[in-house]
Amino acid sequence: MDPKQNRPQGRRKNVTSGGNGAHRRGDGLGTGPVGSGSYTGGSTGGGGGMKRAAAGGGGLSLLVIIGIILFKFMGGSGAGGGTSNGGGGGNLLGSLLGGGSAPSGFDFSTEDTASGSTTSDAAVDTSVATGSREKRTVIKGNNEDVVTIMVYMCGTDLESKYGMASSDMQEMSAASYGDNVNVIVFTGGCSKWKSTGISNKVNQVYQIKNGQVGRLVEDAGTKAMTDPNNLSWFIKYCAQNFPANRNELILWDHGGGSVTGYGYDEKNKSSGSMSLAGVNQALKSGGVKFDFIGFDACLMATAETALMLNEHADYLIASEETEPGIGWYYTNWLTKLGSNTSMSTLDIGKNIVDDFVSECAKKCRGQKTTLSVIDLAEFSNTVPKDLNAFAKSVSAKISKDEYKDISNARYSTREFAESTRIDQVDLVNLAENVGTPEGKALADTLKKAVKYNRTSTNMTNAYGVSIYFPYQRTSYVDTACNTYNQIGMDSEYSKCIKQFAKLETGGQIAAGGSGSPLSSLFGLGGSSGSSGSSDMIGSLLSSFLGGGGRSITGLDDSNTSFMQDTDVEDTAEYLSTHYFDASKLVWEKQNDSYTMKLSEDQWSMVHKLDLNMFYDDGEGYIDLGLDNIYDWTEDGDLLADTEKNWLSINGNVVAYYHTDTTTSGDDTIITGYVPAFLNGERVNLIIVFNNANPNGFIAGASTDYVNGETNAVAKNLTELNNGDKLDFICDYYDYDMNYQDSYMIGEQVTYSDNMTISNTSVGDGACHILYRFSDIYNQDYWTEPIVIK
Repeated sequence: MDPKQNRPQGRRKNVTSGGNGAHRRGDGLGTGPVGSGSYTGGSTGGGGGMKRAAAGGGGLSLLVIIGIILFKFMGGSGAGGGTSNGGGGGNLLGSLLGGGSAPSGFDFSTEDTASGSTTSDAAVDTSVATGSREKRTVIKGNNEDVVTIMVYMCGTDLESKYGMASSDMQEMSAASYGDNVNVIVFTGGCSKWKSTGISNKVNQVYQIKNGQVGRLVEDAGTKAMTDPNNLSWFIKYCAQNFPANRNELILWDHGGGSVTGYGYDEKNKSSGSMSLAGVNQALKSGGVKFDFIGFDACLMATAETALMLNEHADYLIASEETEPGIGWYYTNWLTKLGSNTSMSTLDIGKNIVDDFVSECAKKCRGQKTTLSVIDLAEFSNTVPKDLNAFAKSVSAKISKDEYKDISNARYSTREFAESTRIDQVDLVNLAENVGTPEGKALADTLKKAVKYNRTSTNMTNAYGVSIYFPYQRTSYVDTACNTYNQIGMDSEYSKCIKQFAKLETGGQIAAGGSGSPLSSLFGLGGSSGSSGSSDMIGSLLSSFLGGGGRSITGLDDSNTSFMQDTDVEDTAEYLSTHYFDASKLVWEKQNDSYTMKLSEDQWSMVHKLDLNMFYDDGEGYIDLGLDNIYDWTEDGDLLADTEKNWLSINGNVVAYYHTDTTTSGDDTIITGYVPAFLNGERVNLIIVFNNANPNGFIAGASTDYVNGETNAVAKNLTELNNGDKLDFICDYYDYDMNYQDSYMIGEQVTYSDNMTISNTSVGDGACHILYRFSDIYNQDYWTEPIVIK
């Protein structure tokens, strides 16, 4: 066997001459750490370091769309204190949307851009498993059906900053449909609507019809859009005022998946998100059985969502991954529905999916895109039994000391919004990777319940439904299990993820808990890691369980119930024979080369490997980030990259953080981010390397909720525009191991279509090069530094 097969895969860099070197510019920004963490995460650092917060910055991603929607307004304040006035409010299209231009670079069009060749030839699966319940929505046929589409639009910062909600309302108004289609929009959750006709103070209800927008309710109260009572009120209002035999519900906003749920109201930040249990409560109170429930939001195509929604709808339309910022494209599918209101729900879903994926392919180059249609009647009939059996098979493997196999399966599974560490993975891919007969049976069942699924060409192993499975962090396990209990999921899956999380957390405890690579950087000793002694590990576990020595950042008494019944003796025994020996992280110098030899058993414990570079500018250290740059000798030993160059954009050395590497057939796709300001807004530039673009390209930009406003994940990025101004940012440490501040690095760059991404010289200062190893417990270790002067 090739000794290099059992190794992580690195990026091939493109080295060019010139450049400005690594240098700070201006004063400290006061942003707090902008890189992949402040070195206070949850794992042990090689060279004494520990886990850093996962790549993705200090918060979760928020879409940045460049440009503002400019509208002409023709009257209508929209902030009235009145009540419902039926169809009153007149024609607000002129004041809300009429004559409005598209955002700069948005290329909004009201024409049917998703028709013709952009429609997929892929067939919808119309089969239904035996024993599935009848669909609750009865379609009359012959175009005699009346359809009410309820759009619950929490505008939030997507609207206040970028006008995204207004843009989607414009797409709706551009659709053509008759009196038997009612499009009713509930607006709220936004501090400043770009459309002045929509109130920033109170929630309101609008109808979009015949290219016009009419205000139905001037004052629908001020409840948070994440309050289940608000959603249920809207559902009841629509059912009473727009009765129909086909009802559809679209939840528009941010999404956080199984654990966090739906929505973020920027006017009521303390209200948090609407959990799945909260959504369930709202739908029960609303009392309507829906044809489909769709999420024009991120990450909501989960098994947990599908199981919860079965009592309320026949189909779920949602995305496993973060949605590109343009979201759903409404004009085309609404027009097609208007021409035939008796269209099957699966065909409606197919049109929504095709339009979405096609538009994203045109406007969001390099972004990962998914959207699927799930038959909830079949899902609830077939999946629970097979999911139960799969969970038992995973638990059995862990009980048989096969945690490593499960960890490898989990690590190699398609993960969504990876940089946010929400731990959502494709359930089909996970089940197939685990490889038990029960896993294969579950995968087959899931594929049949997902009736239509499309992805972007750079998205593999995404089969239409995801699930929460801890790995990036275990602090959400208790919350997930509580959610499962509230929505009535079988307990076996909770037992399964608890069992996995116990051993992962145990492995981190055995390795010493949270720390920092800074101890390696400042020469305070090598990696500690596990001692390999079951007695010592047992003592560490007992201390942790007793409330002392809580060495894992993010874990405390409030979120460690999953650890309560840990068998200390058995866990310690397993960990003592299955650990990464960090004491072996020793460099061997031969001439000007540095190599590191580990046994094959030790390499089999490694999941990730990244180069971490710090540049000494004479006053302290610039953290240049993490890049998967390395090579191997013929014997499979690690060969350190000791060249004094780093990733740069147009010759400006930047701080770059590698987030994930995936394969699609023969194509390898490497993704990372660069902290920056984009036209003065704090963002992360997303950098993508693939076979077609081996030197990389800027796929777009997303910003962080730097103040932790919400755990929901925003719709993703869009491409930048020519003329945009970019200022890059880095973290800075003094010689006493203290984070000082974050600074601009390099010079301001004006974005164009011809940006050059390459590696250029960092300058004449000393470079401190460390490598970060991550093991099967998601525990991080840093090597001793190699100092290149």
